[in-house]
Amino acid sequence: MNDFLLWACLLGPALLAEALLARYEVLAYSAGWRAPATELPKGVPYARGAAPDRLPDAYLVYLDGIGKRRVRDTRDGGQLVKALIAGAPELRVLGQVQPYSPLADPLADRPVWAWLRRHIGLLLFLHNVMQIFVAADHRYRPLYNRAVGSQIATQLRLAGYQPDSGIPIVLLSYSGGAQVATGAVEELHNQLRSPLLLITLGGFHNGANDLTHAEHVHRLTSASDWIERVGTWIFPQRWPLFRRSGWNRAGRAGKITVHRLDPATHLGTHSYISPEARLPDGRSYLDHTADTVIALIRARCRAPRGDGRR
Repeated sequence: MNDFLLWACLLGPALLAEALLARYEVLAYSAGWRAPATELPKGVPYARGAAPDRLPDAYLVYLDGIGKRRVRDTRDGGQLVKALIAGAPELRVLGQVQPYSPLADPLADRPVWAWLRRHIGLLLFLHNVMQIFVAADHRYRPLYNRAVGSQIATQLRLAGYQPDSGIPIVLLSYSGGAQVATGAVEELHNQLRSPLLLITLGGFHNGANDLTHAEHVHRLTSASDWIERVGTWIFPQRWPLFRRSGWNRAGRAGKITVHRLDPATHLGTHSYISPEARLPDGRSYLDHTADTVIALIRARCRAPRGDGRR
């Protein structure tokens, strides 16, 4: 009981501080107080995969879940991105975007957070959780969407993307990254005028963002993913009753396709990106997910011109 009270005393003020600080970045961006960072750490390329002298079939931007804390961080040590590059060398892949920082400021590289990471690591996750809810809040959502959409557009240009080139951009998002991906659609369309394909993996988002300029949304999910299911419950815009929400309009337009990755879970040793858990055919869950993503992208890139696709 004493331990519970101690944690309550520590986390209570921390949660309150996070609720306030999570709004600071988007307000600082909109007011012009700080400019988003564009340079990457030494040795980190703007894209991997297809060589710079080769025109890639598509650019893939990976937006990770709440475990994303720095340019190199991913929840799985980069295994999903590596599997995608190995399985589809025709893609140019970007994994450095900071989906939970409108200023593109890596959380773990900030001095205060470096100390907190060593002492109260849970706060790093709370920070990104709060950012998801800021991105979903109708008061801040337009600013957040514009900030992170602009960050993605900038990183794509630095990786060699040419506006109006017609090369598809794929936004692959995990968990809360789906909130950022759906929100970035409008800004990416405005800046790059590119074909946009969204692939959500256990996507946790509020369903409010306008998907008019997305060609299609592939929803990768599993009956065992209770975290994604919670998202469909707590956000009213995901309910069928709210027919005018961005998500439900896209559904009626035939833009959303569901793909089952059963029996994968959202987290843990049986997650979508687990290299240990195996399917009956011998593939790991990680390989199954990577194969599915690659197949969807290749189907899009090789579609006949008559259906309006490249």
